[in-house]
Amino acid sequence: MTRRPVFLERRSYRRRRVMDGARLLPVIGAFLLLMPLVWGVTPGRLLGTAGSGIYLFAVWAGLIVVALVFSRILLRPDEERPPKDRDE
Repeated sequence: MTRRPVFLERRSYRRRRVMDGARLLPVIGAFLLLMPLVWGVTPGRLLGTAGSGIYLFAVWAGLIVVALVFSRILLRPDEERPPKDRDE
């Protein structure tokens, strides 16, 4: 019995990585949205309440754009190919 190397088609591999990214997006988003709480209040800091609000809006808009890109990639139909015989 000969062992064949595992081969994943490039299209299916990329699709799975995009699905992984889509699953990880809420976790990354929660981390980024909670960052202003970590910054805390320090006197003389350059980023005040307005800056934090702009940061939150930018993260929110960025998450929407990334989710849109992921959904567009995942909604593309796969090319229909006939299944290959495994005995070849």
